[in-house]
Amino acid sequence: MENTETDMESEKKETKNDTLPQTNGVAEDAELAKAIMERRFVPSLITTETWEGFTFAGLDIRIKESNDYYGAVLWPSAIVLCHFLDCHRETYNLRDKKVIEIGAGTGLVTIVTSLLGAMVTSTDLPDILGNLRYNVNRNTRGRCQHPPQVTELTWGSNVEETFPRASDCFDYIMAADVVYSHPYLTELMETFDHLCQDNTVILWAMRYRMDRENRFVERFQKLFHLEELYDLPSMMIKLFRATRRFPYSQQHRHPT
Repeated sequence: MENTETDMESEKKETKNDTLPQTNGVAEDAELAKAIMERRFVPSLITTETWEGFTFAGLDIRIKESNDYYGAVLWPSAIVLCHFLDCHRETYNLRDKKVIEIGAGTGLVTIVTSLLGAMVTSTDLPDILGNLRYNVNRNTRGRCQHPPQVTELTWGSNVEETFPRASDCFDYIMAADVVYSHPYLTELMETFDHLCQDNTVILWAMRYRMDRENRFVERFQKLFHLEELYDLPSMMIKLFRATRRFPYSQQHRHPT
């Protein structure tokens, strides 16, 4: 993809500016955004490896990014979702729950959910898996009751073969910043639809960038009940909780 690194650096700089209180912002939004971004920490020593530090589940986490791919860069939506999970452990008790993360990227959400006790399957495209597996292994080895599994998942492609509905039943689907300006939103919808059982809860954080994201949300609501958990205008991020609107066996398929 042309200018990939330039585009990513531009958006990350924009995100840092977005985390500052806006002149017409709400104090609650600014306070929450500040608390979320304080999860980051800066390495105290200069090392040969570049990484970003975070504190979740009472532990330090080191994340290595890869600027070669959008999917291997850590976007703020993942930090928002992790902050929510860490602050709502009683309401969303992940211990021994089956969780799948789609579009796992650098693996931060996978790592945090694993540290919180979940049995996690972490998925992304083949090109992303090397860096994803490195981060997951580095931060969960010896720390988790259930070591997370990292596997390939291409949205809309052989999903039933990879995750048969009869045997792979997940309590939670985690998704952070999976809706971006790419040509695979229909396949993403099909993947949500397939993986979400009647009792599955989707926790989905997304950053609003353009109308295409809004249209995806509108289509998403045809299949799923959607509840807003966080609204952070200063970060342009919302966190949703979703459940299936119709039983899978009886649902009326809507065009996506």
